[in-house]
Amino acid sequence: MTSKDGLIHMDTFRHACAPLCATLAFATVGIMHTGAGAHAPSQTRPAPVTSIKPRVIRLTVPMDAEARGGIIAADVDGDGRMDLVVTAPNHIGAYRLDGKQIWSVATDVRVSAGSSENTGLPGHHAPGVQVADIDGDRRPEVLHLDQDSRVYIRDGKNGAVKRTVRIAHPEGSERWEHLAVANLRGRGDRDIVLQTTNARGYRVGSFVSAYAVEKLDGPPLWSTRGFGALAHGPFRLADLDGDGRDEICGYTILGPDGKRTDWQYPPIEKSRAGGASFHIDSVFIADVRPDVPGLEVILLEEGRNYTACVSKAQGVLWWTTKGREEPQNAAVGEFDLTRPGLETWCRSRFNEHQKPWVLDAHGQVIARYNMDDVAPAGWTLSGVEAIFTIDWTGGPVQLALAKERHKEGDVALFEPMTGRFVSVFRAQAHRVYAADVVGDWREEVIVVNRDTIEVYGNPERNPNPRRPRLWTQQHYRRNKMNWNYYSP
Repeated sequence: MTSKDGLIHMDTFRHACAPLCATLAFATVGIMHTGAGAHAPSQTRPAPVTSIKPRVIRLTVPMDAEARGGIIAADVDGDGRMDLVVTAPNHIGAYRLDGKQIWSVATDVRVSAGSSENTGLPGHHAPGVQVADIDGDRRPEVLHLDQDSRVYIRDGKNGAVKRTVRIAHPEGSERWEHLAVANLRGRGDRDIVLQTTNARGYRVGSFVSAYAVEKLDGPPLWSTRGFGALAHGPFRLADLDGDGRDEICGYTILGPDGKRTDWQYPPIEKSRAGGASFHIDSVFIADVRPDVPGLEVILLEEGRNYTACVSKAQGVLWWTTKGREEPQNAAVGEFDLTRPGLETWCRSRFNEHQKPWVLDAHGQVIARYNMDDVAPAGWTLSGVEAIFTIDWTGGPVQLALAKERHKEGDVALFEPMTGRFVSVFRAQAHRVYAADVVGDWREEVIVVNRDTIEVYGNPERNPNPRRPRLWTQQHYRRNKMNWNYYSP
């Protein structure tokens, strides 16, 4: 069961040991989860269509139907309240929750769609914009790239350009394609990290450079041409080890100084899937294993079809595959209170008739079901996409938020452990997003249709009103600003 490198090979483990099972009753909906190997029975009633009245924000420029551009939540104008920033080709708009437009600018913002392997980063639904106080004056700035490797720094209050700097892109690339604000030197959000792909052939974001904001026109803090990048999106970043500085995460992890950790995922050797090449679809950052110091990185791999949990300090904690089925997309969160740590819900690749499964914090399959058995009547057979973990109820168990796959369709909340659809929001959604924007630490359902943003809040009493807002967590702030379709 254990290889020479000390890792538990979960496929062997499952054949040798009986799966850990737990019984978790959901009396209010008549669905029983019976642990690994269980299939949730068909719903006894359709999911309720929400009666919640949303806040409606009308967009000055329509959302792009081709998946170029996205949305983030941030305090743009510095008044202490969360706003929404929306990007589309040649446009950035900032809006207050009361529907008022703060500002709107025409600009050649770097957003992209289609396969990033063909068109470059940042990929489907990626917003391509950052909001942070980068100069310490307690006033937010808005940062983005254009299509010619220029970094734009704008006044968050009115969108006016404060500074532009064209940064030379690496030889072999077409342009800089992705930008993220970071804390690399321990001085706060005073650094930016740039990423791009090779201009020809199969495009992968292996070029990464870091710059001090005050020296954008000078030499980089560091650069690499060998970052282990995702296949479908940009790096993620967060302070993994709690030292106050960010790491840059793909299938390799770069420290704040740009140096790689002394391990890499995965070793390409015959003992692992015959030495086949690998292709990482998506990455998630969370405290999956509270027994391990710091935050962990969950990686989903296409081809060899592994899901893996990685620690900066300890390397690969586990890697597993469910019968060689591809996990493709995931949600990571607190879905089962009977088990320590967080769970990982995997969607499965099937174009229709998805068959999700759930892994516990140690990589064991603890639930699986057929999406056709749990989706409400009329929901597309293609299943769900753009899946976010969401703190909706105010209780300890999280839900998943997703839209109908491959169409501008409805949005829903569902229970990852059982697949039960909790609520359906009628929409023609181009994008979906979850964030705490109202202010009671619970997250809102944010639906972007072509011409409007609809913000749905939970009207029920908050059972934990004194819990700190999610924005106090550094990795939450990073995740909500650096995301795309594959890695919400």
